[in-house]
Amino acid sequence: MERQVVGLLCRTSDRSPDGAAGTRELAELLDARMVGTPGTPRTCGWSDDLRGSKGCLLEAGGQLDDAFEAGCVPILLAPECSIAVSTLPVLMRRHPQARVLWLDAHADFHTPQTTASGYLAGMCLAGACGLWDTGFGAGLDPPRVIMHGVRDIDGPERVALDRGGVHRIDDPKPLEGLEVFVHLDLDVLDPQVFPSRFSVEGGLSATELRAFLAEVASVCTIVGAEVTAAAPDHGEMVVDAITPLLT
Repeated sequence: MERQVVGLLCRTSDRSPDGAAGTRELAELLDARMVGTPGTPRTCGWSDDLRGSKGCLLEAGGQLDDAFEAGCVPILLAPECSIAVSTLPVLMRRHPQARVLWLDAHADFHTPQTTASGYLAGMCLAGACGLWDTGFGAGLDPPRVIMHGVRDIDGPERVALDRGGVHRIDDPKPLEGLEVFVHLDLDVLDPQVFPSRFSVEGGLSATELRAFLAEVASVCTIVGAEVTAAAPDHGEMVVDAITPLLT
């Protein structure tokens, strides 16, 4: 099935210009269609970002919806994980049986009541799971989320993850025969090989990520993916690591 690769450059909750720059570089290497223009990075609360980035978030969900409508496998590149508030509800409408494979250093499972940082991207998965109202819908049941590489979980997040029944795996075997949408925040990589704004030690190497994705692709049906937080000047390494998503 044809892959439809789109680079989304507009601002959601970007606090640094690196995400948009890295996304552009990655999109150019993949000959992807680019949508939107980078906004001014700034630090503000989740509600301001949610309101200010509504158009960009609608675009993110719309790109997935259009690809699914065309019978394609969407690969969406974006600077921040905040896009998940709109993409994952679209996924659930189009592929209600799909699981979400969450590859990220962080769980992004905070709510307005638990977040200490006020960072929208740190709340996106919880929003898609209906733990708070994003205005973009929900529909993703927490047990359909399967995490790998997550290693920075705050106390309230851990309680919510355990209560919701979110799964964590060490290898892809439990995904065998399933439809899977891959959420890949590149900070799942170790900061010694890949820089990120919110780096966490103990991540994967690029070789380990590629091998994991290759095994995922061999045991399940990948219905789409979103790749976020690309760092400038690391595009070729990322392209090699995510090759199993592209072929």
